[in-house]
This record gives sequence, C-alpha cells and structure tokens, in this order.
Amino acid sequence: RGMSRMMIHVEELTKYYGLKPAIQDISLDIERGKIVGLLGPNGAGKTTILRILTCYMQPTAGRVTVDGMDCRTQALEVRKRLGFLPENVPLYADLSVQAFLGFAGTIKGVKGASLQRETDRVVKACGLQEHRKRLIKHLSKGLKQRVGLAQALLNDPPLLILDEPTTGLDPAQIIEVRNLIRELGGERTVLLSTHILPEVSQLCERVIILHKGRVRKEDTPANLAQDIQQGLRTRLSVDGPEKDVRRALAAMEGVSNVQPAGGRPGEWVVQSEGDPALRPRMARMIVESGWGLREMRTIELSLEEVFVHLVTEESGEEGERVS
Repeated sequence: RGMSRMMIHVEELTKYYGLKPAIQDISLDIERGKIVGLLGPNGAGKTTILRILTCYMQPTAGRVTVDGMDCRTQALEVRKRLGFLPENVPLYADLSVQAFLGFAGTIKGVKGASLQRETDRVVKACGLQEHRKRLIKHLSKGLKQRVGLAQALLNDPPLLILDEPTTGLDPAQIIEVRNLIRELGGERTVLLSTHILPEVSQLCERVIILHKGRVRKEDTPANLAQDIQQGLRTRLSVDGPEKDVRRALAAMEGVSNVQPAGGRPGEWVVQSEGDPALRPRMARMIVESGWGLREMRTIELSLEEVFVHLVTEESGEEGERVS
C-alpha cells in the first residue's frame, strides 16, 4: 500500500442523533504533517466528527479512513495510529502521573522496556518530569491537560486529535499548551477543534469552518481573512464638505454603509461588498469632485469578524427572524 499524502479522508459523512442531523455531508482531506483546525461555534458538529474519526462512534452514513484504514472495519488498527485528547480528559484521579501513563501505555499495547522508554519520552515532551510521582487529583487543570496530552502521545502515533485542548485553562496555561501543540506538529498530523479564533490563527496551517453540521469554508487563516477583506472596509480621509462627501460615497454602487471614522473630521469608514474595482472608482469619484484624497486603506478584519461574516452571510434571512 503506497503511503498516501492524506492522513485523514472523510467522504460525505452524516450522523443523526435520533431525527436530528449533527453533521451532514461532510467531506474533508487532511494531509500528513499538517496542523489543521476545526473551527465552529459550540454545537456545530466538531466533537461528533472527532468521535467518528477516533472510532468511538459510527456514522449514520459516509466513509472515513485514517492513514488509509477504514474507521468502520479496521477500528483497532486506526486506534493504534492516533492519540486522542477528549475535551474532558478521563484521568484516574487516584493514580500518580507515572502509574496512569503506564496503564494507558499498556492499553495501547506498549510493554516491558519500551513502556518505560515511552513513558519517559512523553513525560519529558509534556514537561511533567517533576510531577511524575504526584497523584493526578492534586494537579492543576493545566497539568491535567498536559497529562492528557502525554497519554495521547504514547506509542508515538502519527495522528493527534485534540478536542478543545485549552478549555478551562488560565492564560499562562493556554500559552503553555499551545506551545506544546506547536512543537508536536511537524512530524505528525494534528487535528484540533476549537471555538477560539486566535487558537486557530496561532496554531493551524489550515482551518475548516463548520456551522450547523456542514463545512462552510476551508482555507489558510490568512486567506480566510483576506477573502472576506476584499473591499469590505475601507478607511478614507477626504478633504471636502462632509455632507457632500458622505452622500457621494453612500450613493456609489456596492457601498453598503458610510460612517465617520472618528478622529479627525473628513475621515470615513466605508463598508462595501467584495468588489475589488470599487476602490479605484472611489478614488476617481473623489478626485473628479474636486476634493482631496489624503488616504485610502483597507481595515483588516480579525478572524473573529471573518467568522461572524461567513456564518451570517449564508443564514442571513433565518438569522434575522431568530435574533
């Protein structure tokens, strides 16, 4: 079997809970060695996808392969190739870190001398050296999260699946866990789910945006922002009578809103649809009206705004009714 570039291949995946679809017709390909983020509000279907990928759950329809193996028919093989960190890490509170990792390693089929080597390796990778002997129940949430990661790394799986890896951590612990994830990527594939946008832009090379159980968009974090940017907000500084400038800008085709930018008079924020030709038209209109154009620039959208834009763009009509 030739090694395919794809670590995860998902085809038309659908899962119903009773009559309600949690996910519908999801298709994805995730390449080896990439850190990919599943991004979406809570309830978008992220956890369902991860549970199916980790063979904890069967889909209603569709097909999933991990490292070329089918999650339905080769579940044991698949499980050997992945490390999973669920959102609420099931740890045995009364065991020490060392004992718990030994136990988890045994379940994963690591034995004897290699079990000792493996536990040493993951303890070191996750910075748990001085906590080996401590009982898990006495650890902080951040350290528990690291024990969970260490458990996922046992047996050096080529794929790591992390569900909301920084939930409930304080800011210092979040930075720690994110740095750890960044180091773990590279030689292995990491798929992480999150509803926290900065997490994706800081960690992931690719983002898959889920909303209401469907894939809405897939791209690099930079392109996503770029994509929606295309002329969405332009900041202008114009010498000219304010009322006239505002009226003329608002009357242009493709402009949806003109607001004073605050700061000096003559500064405007123009919102528009993504038409790249609009800016040159605005510049021409200002100059031809005999006003001075002092400045024109794009205002970058944060990923947060990008996300809201993507998700509301589609469900506009229904969104308004629900409010």
